[in-house]
Amino acid sequence: MNKPQQLRELLSQAVPHLRHHPEALHIFVENGNIIATAAKGNLSYEYQFSCIIVVTDYRAHADTLIVPILGWLATEQPELLSNPDKRANGFKFRAELINHTTCDIEITLSLTERVKVSTQDGQLTAEHLPEPQFDEAGNYTLYINQDLTPWPPTA
Repeated sequence: MNKPQQLRELLSQAVPHLRHHPEALHIFVENGNIIATAAKGNLSYEYQFSCIIVVTDYRAHADTLIVPILGWLATEQPELLSNPDKRANGFKFRAELINHTTCDIEITLSLTERVKVSTQDGQLTAEHLPEPQFDEAGNYTLYINQDLTPWPPTA
């Protein structure tokens, strides 16, 4: 899995508290599932898991954690922002107020990672696929049965 490490790197760089106190950042993976269909002998699969981010003894505002994560989600797990069903439960948090100045914050993200497994010369290779990037203008290249179809359709 790559996304938990990406989040660690992002937060370690973007959040001053974590730059100065890296020991305050803890990341866990829970409730993991492997989704594989084995269609026609294909070994490709998808990780589905909860990524738990815990920041301890935090003195800054929670916004300084939430905003970088939202920016990361926009490209790395965009359906958590754009899909109302996933948005409702895909990004959760809770906090424990330790005293007047510090708290522990726990953030839970429902993440997926697609892995393409291919065979070449008798060797299996696993490749972690990037999230699909969509052109905001709606200009896509659409193939149906290997035939190029203009998209969006013209009248």
